[in-house]
Amino acid sequence: MGQQQLLLIILGVIIVGIAIAVGISMFTAGSVQSNRDAIVNDMNNIAANAYQHKIRPCSMGGGGGTYDGSGCTPAQPYAIPSKYAQNENGTYAATVTATDVTITATSSQGYGTVTAVVNSTGRLSQWTYTDQFE
Repeated sequence: MGQQQLLLIILGVIIVGIAIAVGISMFTAGSVQSNRDAIVNDMNNIAANAYQHKIRPCSMGGGGGTYDGSGCTPAQPYAIPSKYAQNENGTYAATVTATDVTITATSSQGYGTVTAVVNSTGRLSQWTYTDQFE
């Protein structure tokens, strides 16, 4: 083989290698974004569930106007239902006070965590992302 042919083969191998690396990086970025979107969707469902608990009367197993159920006897604090606590997207935990619920989601694929606060109107705010979710 001539020198020119060897250079063309080497150039071709380099271009193919670069194309593979770019493809892998694009796939990974898409996977991270997809997992983040799924976690945010799950957190919206949990927030709606928490708000339903807050507005439900004590006599019906709700919080009687608070997330921690402090107005009820006995107190009935909000807890994430088992069907929402863990799924293929992540694991979810809640920290409850009378006026808000802080939800922390940990990615099941190891991409990071997402934290948000359910405020008194049932909306999520104060979003925090870690690791690859940033």
